[in-house]
Amino acid sequence: MDGAKQYSVLVVEDEDNIALALDYLMTREGYAHDRVANGGAALARIRDMRPDLVLLDVMLPEMSGYEICQAMRLDPDLAGIKILMMTARGSAIERKKGLALGADGFISKPFELGELRAEVRRLLES
Repeated sequence: MDGAKQYSVLVVEDEDNIALALDYLMTREGYAHDRVANGGAALARIRDMRPDLVLLDVMLPEMSGYEICQAMRLDPDLAGIKILMMTARGSAIERKKGLALGADGFISKPFELGELRAEVRRLLES
């Protein structure tokens, strides 16, 4: 990656241990990043930050990742932001639902950091 563009990533994750691992990875990859731990606060933060990518947990307090994904895709200002959904329940039905609502990618927890890094790069560089 050339130095011209620093990608920004917003992590929407309520579990601190997972958020810490993601924070470490985003820092190591050189991405500007921030975190919201609550689904209810996510859309306002996404509007403020306008990140290149949202790492979005499915199970969140107040508003689910699916609802956030759907709201982003219906908002013309946010529709272009990439969404990578994360779920502990990595079933085919969950994945289909996320992709049907407009997610760009889907990763099951617990994930390998290498797998996540590759998926984040794929989305940011596509």
